[in-house]
Amino acid sequence: MAPRQSTPPAVLACGEIRTCLLPARQALDIRSAAQLLGLRPGERVLLSERPGLYARSPDTLTGVDCPLPSANGARVRAVGTVTAHAALTEGRVLQTSAHCRLPGTGPDQRRPWGEYLVRPGVVEPLGKLPHEAVAQGVLGGPRHGDLDVGLIADGLLTRVLRHPLLDQRPPFRSRPTRLRWAALPAAPGEGPSLERFTLAEDELRTVRLRVPEGTSDAGIAALCDDLALHDWLLTTVVRMLDGLRLGAGAAQDADAVVRTLRPAVDHLLHLWMPGARVGRRLAALWDPLEERPGFTRQWQALVQRIRDQLTLHAIPAAHREVEPAP
Repeated sequence: MAPRQSTPPAVLACGEIRTCLLPARQALDIRSAAQLLGLRPGERVLLSERPGLYARSPDTLTGVDCPLPSANGARVRAVGTVTAHAALTEGRVLQTSAHCRLPGTGPDQRRPWGEYLVRPGVVEPLGKLPHEAVAQGVLGGPRHGDLDVGLIADGLLTRVLRHPLLDQRPPFRSRPTRLRWAALPAAPGEGPSLERFTLAEDELRTVRLRVPEGTSDAGIAALCDDLALHDWLLTTVVRMLDGLRLGAGAAQDADAVVRTLRPAVDHLLHLWMPGARVGRRLAALWDPLEERPGFTRQWQALVQRIRDQLTLHAIPAAHREVEPAP
């Protein structure tokens, strides 16, 4: 094995996350979650029951040797490994996440492969990294043949979804979302900041961050996993309500309302805990999203609407049940 080599300070970290409903009629318990996410034999799955059931797979590594995405068309070759993992929240919401960090400079020629393996999660450019152009390229989406961490997250998701534990019978219909992120270094002496959170087409979200030097890649990835989870929850519940014709002029079958909204109560409403699994240093990046657009305010309003509709439509249903036959 080649000796461990020092890595220059990261100029850019980037990643992509897939979030979806687990295709299983029943939520998995903690033992089943560990079985589902046992991606590497002999390595333990991280399990936690506080503040809620959470399981995280061991990291997997994927070797890459390809150009980096770039907004200005620059073709910078990079070599290294991308880290990926899968996670399950409350036995119900599945996420796969792939990420890497890119040093500001690298050698002019490719190193022996063993030297890349001793630095997991580092993708090293050959030469100087045009960090701003690459950050924009990452968020804008790679071209064919460029580094695409989203494909790695997709591949891991496909692998997990094929597990025999899953009966492919989700309790309600939903759509997956994608979150793509890039983190650049903050100015000396400045703390972390969320520069941009964008809702794009095709279920895509993009996040651009600034983080102080020394911020761990795992910490950044955990923050973005958390953002992706809560964005998926909001998106899914909004679609549930959009699927109903609510209002003074809408004739809506009470049973249909209950049938549509009950799964939100059973499976989703208790999952809302922004920042619960984010390190203290980065948890403050939730604050801008709470101020505007106000994630938690929107969530609370949606929860109240669901409860009001269930109450409103459960009363007529109850009256029908006790009404005597003619």
